[in-house]
Amino acid sequence: MNKDQSTVLATLTLASTGQLKSWQIKTAKQLMLGRLDTGISVTELAEACALSRSHFSRMFKESTQMPPQQWLREERVKKSRALLKDSTMLLTEIALECGFSDQSHFCRTFVNAEGMTPKAWQSKLLTETAEDIWE
Repeated sequence: MNKDQSTVLATLTLASTGQLKSWQIKTAKQLMLGRLDTGISVTELAEACALSRSHFSRMFKESTQMPPQQWLREERVKKSRALLKDSTMLLTEIALECGFSDQSHFCRTFVNAEGMTPKAWQSKLLTETAEDIWE
């Protein structure tokens, strides 16, 4: 192998290592899930992964196909769906439990993710469940 080929291979190897290591992904996700209700800054996540804020954000997106803020938002919506399905909590309580600043913020985010309000989603789920029981 000549020197030019070695340089190209080394450059390709460096360019393709834009993903977080498995321990970094696990650490970041655990921290976000552990603070779902209060939130966590990207700076704190980056420090826990021993990276700069910008480098962490870029590598998290490369590793998960979404920025950390979007991943956190999707986890909050996922938790809210579980609470809507399995609890009798009020929307305000669900909003705060899932880390939304208020019910309005929760409803806007939920509509953007699910295409309907939380109450409409819950009603649809109850209707589908009732239909399954009667079939």
